[in-house]
Amino acid sequence: MQLKKQLSIFIVLLLAAPARLLAQDNQFSGWAAIFHSHKLSEHWGYSFDGQLRSHDEVSYLKHILLRPSANYYFAKNKVGALGYAYIATYGRTPANETTFRPEHRIWQQYTYTHKVGKHTALSHRLRLEQRFLGNTANGKNDNYFAQRFRYFARAVIPMKPDSDVFTEGTFLALQNEAFVNVQNKNKVNKHFFDQNRAYVAVGYRFSKAFDAEAGYLNQYIKQADAYVVNHVAQLAFYTRF
Repeated sequence: MQLKKQLSIFIVLLLAAPARLLAQDNQFSGWAAIFHSHKLSEHWGYSFDGQLRSHDEVSYLKHILLRPSANYYFAKNKVGALGYAYIATYGRTPANETTFRPEHRIWQQYTYTHKVGKHTALSHRLRLEQRFLGNTANGKNDNYFAQRFRYFARAVIPMKPDSDVFTEGTFLALQNEAFVNVQNKNKVNKHFFDQNRAYVAVGYRFSKAFDAEAGYLNQYIKQADAYVVNHVAQLAFYTRF
């Protein structure tokens, strides 16, 4: 019965990803990330994540992402957050000139986590982003605003659970996140759908406070007139206090 429930989670996460029928450009990159959360009191805490993402074929550093937030715990498994993010995007023109696109975000989110069966933890995250984007390519200095909504689901499945509380051991992580543009889509990619990220990883929980995992992330991006599939090798660390 437990195996059936876990397979059901996997199927739901896969079905949440859009069909890859018209993928035209395949890229290969590497991402490294650290996710930290710290509970300061019964209701208050903070979180931070930092990420480095490479360009196609790991040819150069493309993205630097820094994202802190203040968190409010409605309950142990229900958390609201208000945060800020800074994303630096680097690129190169056909003439090999460097371009830079900064982005500042204000974002709000709600996360709900529950058990499926005795051991599997399933998290749902709703996030609304206010995006302030810039562009310095081709001598331009354009700035524009857009809003985006994201739905994220992640399952952590212990491989050999020995108690109801998973504190140490190997686990399988399955997740999917869908992104849609809800305001000024013409400034972004001219479409409601923005991108989807499906991810599978194997990790190890060293303690209640520290996880490490490595996996494959499939990033499906809708551009204005094309589709891009980014195949990502990801290494991630999670700390909790």
